[in-house]
Amino acid sequence: MTYRVSRTSAPPPLDGDWDSPLWAASVTAEIGWFHPSGSGHRPRTLLRLLYDRESVYVFFRVEDRYVRAVAPGFQGPVYEDSCVEFFVRPRDQAGYFNFEMNCGGTLLLYYIEDPRRTPDGFARFTRVDGRHLVGMQVHHSLPRIVDPEITEPETWTVAYNVPLSLLREYAGEAAPEPGRPWRCNFYKCGDKTSHPHWGAWSPVGEELNFHQPDRFGTLEFAP
Repeated sequence: MTYRVSRTSAPPPLDGDWDSPLWAASVTAEIGWFHPSGSGHRPRTLLRLLYDRESVYVFFRVEDRYVRAVAPGFQGPVYEDSCVEFFVRPRDQAGYFNFEMNCGGTLLLYYIEDPRRTPDGFARFTRVDGRHLVGMQVHHSLPRIVDPEITEPETWTVAYNVPLSLLREYAGEAAPEPGRPWRCNFYKCGDKTSHPHWGAWSPVGEELNFHQPDRFGTLEFAP
């Protein structure tokens, strides 16, 4: 799987407008593979990316149902809620970041260098410090807390920028360049919604585990 990221001449709006000119000119991808252990609920999840010299910009649009968000705050278990995720490794031989965000805009973010599971999480990982999120902006169309669950059809969006300065704090030099691809995957999940599901852009195989960097797809950056 390969996604080609367009360069933007100006920061795109992070206001939920999927059809704004800058976003509409970007490539649209879809999370189309779902793990068979999930329920029959398979929400249509679209995504778009852009980049410039300061940030990578990420936009998810989800046609969902059974929508829930109860994670208490930053680094909470957002994967249990209605959640979209962007895992990205900006350099070969480096770790990867797991940007996990629920429909209310709450973020969980680690830098993971060895994804083998341990009682504490992973064999080698760092919880990203909130002070390194300075410069990151987030838009979410739903409230931070969605409880009780919305059982009717609901289309929701989240959009945010990933400052390159944040990536450099943990992975070293991380400048998007044509001809120097990154590795990534995108996911949709809802572990503790009434209809749990696990979707991926680049399939993860029989094991229900999103933390498989060897199964990541590729990000290519357009000139």
